[in-house]
Amino acid sequence: MCLEHLTRTWLPPTRPLLIECESDSAAGRQWMMMSLEHLTCGWLRQLLIVLLKLCLAFAGPLRSLNGTECAAKGPASYILVFTGHWSPQAFPKQYPLFRPPAQWSKLIAVSHNRHFRLWEEGATASTGVQIFAELGLTVELMKEAKDARKGRAVGAMYRTAGIPNGIGHSSTELLMQPRSSLLSLMVKMIPSPDWFVGVDSINLCEGNQWKQEVTIDLRPYDAGTDSGFTFSSPNFPSSPQENITKITSQMPNHPANSFYYPRLKELPPMASLRITRQSGSPDRQTSMSNHILPNSISPQRFSVTPLDCEVSLWSSWGLCLGPCSRGGVRHRTRYILLRPANAGTPCPELEEQAECVPHSCMKLQ
Repeated sequence: MCLEHLTRTWLPPTRPLLIECESDSAAGRQWMMMSLEHLTCGWLRQLLIVLLKLCLAFAGPLRSLNGTECAAKGPASYILVFTGHWSPQAFPKQYPLFRPPAQWSKLIAVSHNRHFRLWEEGATASTGVQIFAELGLTVELMKEAKDARKGRAVGAMYRTAGIPNGIGHSSTELLMQPRSSLLSLMVKMIPSPDWFVGVDSINLCEGNQWKQEVTIDLRPYDAGTDSGFTFSSPNFPSSPQENITKITSQMPNHPANSFYYPRLKELPPMASLRITRQSGSPDRQTSMSNHILPNSISPQRFSVTPLDCEVSLWSSWGLCLGPCSRGGVRHRTRYILLRPANAGTPCPELEEQAECVPHSCMKLQ
């Protein structure tokens, strides 16, 4: 439809134009008379077409983090298996044995697109992430995901039961859609100030194909909301709040840190993920949420972590016992802070003696 009424409103009165055109006929050149009104109407039509194309481009399918769009034709069903490897052999320092013993919280997973982040290394933790990392409560974190789902940034949310030991399995079924092919998840370490393991925005779609299997080793993160150094540290809020950071064998660089293993280049994996695509139609498969698959899981073997003995500083020298001139001795002691494990450096001597000096003599009665 020509928008002549718009051109009459917006443009001044028109006058005829002569436009020279070259025809395909044997007659050769032809002259045409066209009004500026009709020419303007054609330009407006082209402008509307361009604007329509731009609108469709911006309203098109969302692109994933790596800049490629998931072009899979349909959904894909996966089984996600979380395996904890938090053992006293791999992590002997201050390993929690009671009140409470080492264990894992519920797993919370979210499928989403590039407009949502459950958590992000180097960024500040949201309120939901803070509550989950400190207390293991999922209500606020799930609320944040539900709010994002209203804007179509989140596809689905999943939870699994917790694991009562440091070593164990939990699993759930995932139904991934092309419009939300990214997956993020978190699991809190219990006990800990605000430590967790997880993944941020892994893409299960590659081009027009869903990936068949993804395996990932997981290492601990600090949510930056609590300043505790050890598994059993009391609640001590970080002020100001810090960013989410990865915990390494030397960061935080403090001997009191439960993950401080200066002899290691990197920490062993605390847990691992295996995400396996199921064959067949997702609509006809039986739900396997929170179903443990013991026969299909082969336990991973990691080398044990050597733990060196740690001792206190020496006490002050005691008074000299015995003759002040010759034969008298004085003593000092220290005690064990951390016993060695897994062929770590043994403890040194805990008592030392030296010859008396005259000003510290004490005559025996």
